[in-house]
Amino acid sequence: MNTGERLKEERKRLNLAQVALAEIGGVQRLAQANYENGKRMPDAGYLAAVARAGVDVQYVITGQRAITAEQLAADLKRLSDAWETLELALEATGRTLQPAKKRKAADALFNASKTEMAMDKEKLTELVLQLAA
Repeated sequence: MNTGERLKEERKRLNLAQVALAEIGGVQRLAQANYENGKRMPDAGYLAAVARAGVDVQYVITGQRAITAEQLAADLKRLSDAWETLELALEATGRTLQPAKKRKAADALFNASKTEMAMDKEKLTELVLQLAA
């Protein structure tokens, strides 16, 4: 997918017509169409203006989505929960881990939480200890 296709995708995600996004970006509808068709590249002024309207400019340019404040907060909570779960599992079994192994186990818990993997406490404790071994 190229820059123009991603710009069009963002416009549609925001439920905007070409003329509406063109107006936000300070250009004519034909310029917007040319951006979306890959005939022209938008300049920094246009990109800054559409970013204020919610366009993920990082995605438009690179194909990689920018992380939102909400996504960052959710990731930080999952990380905190992973560490807490690890500490509780270690406490419940009377075990300790070296920092590198503890990090590996916490990373595994964090990644599992991203996929919303559901486990009961005993299985989770077993997984943590296997990963940390």
